Amino acid sequence: MSWIKVKTENEMDADLQRLYARLADSNGQVDNVLQIHSLRPHTLEAHMALYKATMHHSHNSLPVWFLECIGVYVSRMNSCEYCDKHHTAGLQRLIADQQRFAELNDALQIASPGEPFDSAQQAVFAYVRKLTIAPAEITQQDVQQLQQAGYSDGEILEINQVAAYYAYVNRVVLGLGVSISGEQLGMSPENDTDMNNWSHT
Repeated sequence: MSWIKVKTENEMDADLQRLYARLADSNGQVDNVLQIHSLRPHTLEAHMALYKATMHHSHNSLPVWFLECIGVYVSRMNSCEYCDKHHTAGLQRLIADQQRFAELNDALQIASPGEPFDSAQQAVFAYVRKLTIAPAEITQQDVQQLQQAGYSDGEILEINQVAAYYAYVNRVVLGLGVSISGEQLGMSPENDTDMNNWSHT
């Protein structure tokens, strides 16, 4: 599953067992990207708090399906197969029209996604690509282009935080050899845990 030790069920203390119970999806699965934190559960709690705040908080204004698109796009640029597969499956679950899903997925395969994304959404991908590949080259002008495309500063912060979150989790996965073996794809944990439980972790 990974290049470092992950605690088995027999090795878990009561606190870690309770934490896993909060994280398990409807099938009882705790994803390998979460289990990789078993030796330092406090980082698992922080990871989940960041994930839920960036992707599934009720105060976000951008739609979750578009935030998932950003995650897939960043993960593909970072060649993170684990996150790509999980969040592509999650995107497919969110999009009822499978033809539209296929069009979105195809667009996310290329360096500069075009249609079916509109011009404002395409501006987001230009910012996200630069932030992912050459973050030190980002200037105020890049943010101004998002403002000119019609995004509020709060929405720009959402875009930035989602792109930054995936840069983080891609490096957790790639840096520790986390594999997708044995997992059911696209089972987003926000369906199975109360986000409010993570607000002060």
